[in-house]
Amino acid sequence: MDAVAQFLPLILIFAIMYFLLIRPQQKKLKEHQKMVEALRRGDQVVTQGGLIGKVSKVKDDNEIEVELSENVRVRVVKSTIAQVLTKTEPAEAK
Repeated sequence: MDAVAQFLPLILIFAIMYFLLIRPQQKKLKEHQKMVEALRRGDQVVTQGGLIGKVSKVKDDNEIEVELSENVRVRVVKSTIAQVLTKTEPAEAK
């Protein structure tokens, strides 16, 4: 019984750390992954470097092409997109 009483504070500390730090971080990571997966042509995005541009092409699983200004396009890794400013609506099938 004494052994359980000694480990009880450690277990409580771990539980508190889980609910205050680990769980919110995992939730934030999942939301970021959903945002990145939903990127499409025409979305206005902000990169982690602070560059604002419009998605001109979604190349493959982890890369997109962002147009920063007229005729200035850069290739960006999808995971470095920090925020989507404006979202374009998908084209309706005719």
